[in-house]
Amino acid sequence: MSEGNEVIGYLPDEKPTPGKLFFYALQQVIVMFPATIAVALITGFQVSTTIFASGLATLCFIMISGKKIPLYYGSSFAYLTAISSMVASQGTAAQIAAFQSTGILPTQLIQYAQFGIIMSGFVSVAAGLLVRFSGREAVETLLPPTITGSISMIIGLTLAGNALTDAAPSTAQGAAGITTTSWVWVVSLITLLSTILYSKYLKGFLGQLPLLLGALTGCAAAAVIYLSGLGNLFRTMPEAALSSSLWSIGWFAVPAFSFPIPNAAAVLAIMPIAIATIPESTAHIYQIDIYVNDLAEKKGSKKKYDLASLLDRNLIGDGICDMISGVVGGPAGTNYGENISTMAITKVFSIPVLVAASVIAMVISFFTPLIRLIYGIPTAVIGGLEMYLFGAIAAQGIAIMIEKKVDMFSSKNIAVIATIMVIGIGGQYSFGGNIPFFGINVPCIAGAAIFGILLNLILNIGDRKKKAA
Repeated sequence: MSEGNEVIGYLPDEKPTPGKLFFYALQQVIVMFPATIAVALITGFQVSTTIFASGLATLCFIMISGKKIPLYYGSSFAYLTAISSMVASQGTAAQIAAFQSTGILPTQLIQYAQFGIIMSGFVSVAAGLLVRFSGREAVETLLPPTITGSISMIIGLTLAGNALTDAAPSTAQGAAGITTTSWVWVVSLITLLSTILYSKYLKGFLGQLPLLLGALTGCAAAAVIYLSGLGNLFRTMPEAALSSSLWSIGWFAVPAFSFPIPNAAAVLAIMPIAIATIPESTAHIYQIDIYVNDLAEKKGSKKKYDLASLLDRNLIGDGICDMISGVVGGPAGTNYGENISTMAITKVFSIPVLVAASVIAMVISFFTPLIRLIYGIPTAVIGGLEMYLFGAIAAQGIAIMIEKKVDMFSSKNIAVIATIMVIGIGGQYSFGGNIPFFGINVPCIAGAAIFGILLNLILNIGDRKKKAA
């Protein structure tokens, strides 16, 4: 690290002193925590297993990239609707009731989802191989922004109902005859508005933690309501979370690892969602490339990092990390923009820091008091975060199409976007997320993605002929 008037920062192959390394690594874990934990709480995956999976996958990603790409792997919100559709189609009434009462998916349903997550990894691996042998243009031809942007939009919009359901989960009577639901709305709206304000007005390190700070603010509001005798919105850790651990003693418990069970419905629901994470992962590698090259130039380094040339390795690593997470029982994910932003602010792109962060995450996953604290977060707080997050996912789809300058006057583009949107959103609200088609239930997002890809390829035939002429 340079001193005095020189530029301060760490390039990927540079290592801070042990003390600084620990705090830089802890910061990366804190930044990853809110979104990764929120995915586990929303989907019903085991929190401890999810945290462990993110650390293990990050460590493996760094090794797969040859210790060259400084990115952190965390759980992705893109898969939430797909998992919900799979649970609705494959879960029995007793299993769904157990999930609703405990907030944890029965192990069998998690195992089904694990198999779908593992298979989704092959999509990213295939995209990486396509980039390696055919160039980036081949992926953009198969998955143009009209498709990836539209899929991102329907992922967020089909989850709108889930957000409002969690924002007001109870109708029990509270003090003075006022329904607890009224106070639940107060907590969820405080969480929502505080998160939005934090994301807009906070700068620096705190500006990277709007989800965490919003959740803390919502919990503080719930605590005031509880201390005032108006109702208890806090939850207790389900016994299923502790009893399913492989081994426990005192404050420590081995996460509830499970092994996947082959399930065709899970593959059909979850595998196509990887299509939506490919442009996000691609954008991240180009983003981190700019930051690292800028720091290298300012520090006078003669070494050429050129991370953008490792796009194929990044996508392959992303896919393999999905498989790794799926094998141990964690959700599917991707590399995190939050961690990239933190590195950009601190100028710490050190690979050893991310290695330490992954180890810290895995150690934390064995710490029972922290897991209990996470499970205690009121559902209303989760709902408040969801109202912001799910809308942001939809907005990101619009941003993709704006950034790529999609021609909204093109009849081909309008046709692709329109059909994806109607099939995806219509399937969610007319058929509950699974569209009946020749005796099988097709998840609405998967059906929309497949139809959009095929329609785009068909309509491209005419374009190719015009270009050839």
